[in-house]
Amino acid sequence: MNLRRLQYFVKIVDVGSLTQAADVLHVAQPALSQQLATLEGEVRQQLLVRTKSGVVPTEAGKVLYRHAQLILRQCDQALADMNAAAKNISGAVAVGLAPGTAAAGLALPLLRAVRARHPGILLYLNETYGTTLSELVMNGRMDLAVLYGGKTAVHGLAFQPLLREPLYLVGRSSMIAPPAEVPLAMLVDTDLYLARPYNVVRKMVNDAFAAIGKVPKVVAEIESASTLTAVISDGLGATILPESMARQVASSCDAWQSCIIDPVIEAPLALCQSDHLPLSEPAQAIKEILLELVAGLPGNLIAREERSQKAS
Repeated sequence: MNLRRLQYFVKIVDVGSLTQAADVLHVAQPALSQQLATLEGEVRQQLLVRTKSGVVPTEAGKVLYRHAQLILRQCDQALADMNAAAKNISGAVAVGLAPGTAAAGLALPLLRAVRARHPGILLYLNETYGTTLSELVMNGRMDLAVLYGGKTAVHGLAFQPLLREPLYLVGRSSMIAPPAEVPLAMLVDTDLYLARPYNVVRKMVNDAFAAIGKVPKVVAEIESASTLTAVISDGLGATILPESMARQVASSCDAWQSCIIDPVIEAPLALCQSDHLPLSEPAQAIKEILLELVAGLPGNLIAREERSQKAS
């Protein structure tokens, strides 16, 4: 397959029209159509279906589109790495930081370090929920992500443990505050506002309740930090959060926080990257800075992980 034909194909799918794609690419439409026909001949598959409103990819076209994006991105990065070999590191790096986690506190220190050490790197920070971040890394659209997870192996992803955060119960001061440490069994009748079941922290809460033969009393499912803070501030109920987000919510409204024990539940924060796509030189530099920053946090697992690797 020819890289230029792949570029043309991706642009046609992005635009959804041969005519508009030809304008964007500054290529005559008949020539663009011929390039598409040649590509379809090479792969022996129909890649696009023409409709009244434009063109849409076939199932085979969707598969090629995903692979073509990765191929073209790697080619662009290869050129950038070669150009950077004789000068300062430069290029774009996308990093995901799961909101409401200790990762959020890494954003400013990371930006400062990158500006000081590698001003040629264009850093893109994305704060969204872990499931979406891991999918972006898996698809090659994001280089690195710091998120909760890593206990379970995921095909296409590699996880490096960074921290473990205990879970806390957080509630409005108008509610009767539990002791500084509260057994999980005491929360069976507490109205809880939690994330959806696919969320890593929610899974941990569900599993902990199941271990004592109970289920959490979930009255609503919320994945917006601002909405969750408003709910707690209004005294509608309580929530269960990792320590970093518990402190954030409690400090932003008149709320208390209590560490959950019997059992202690710890959320694992990990650095996520593709297990098959190599990091570019700029992305590797960002990874090293992230690990340095985490190594300075109390309770980090970096040194332990390094010792384990040396021992093996």
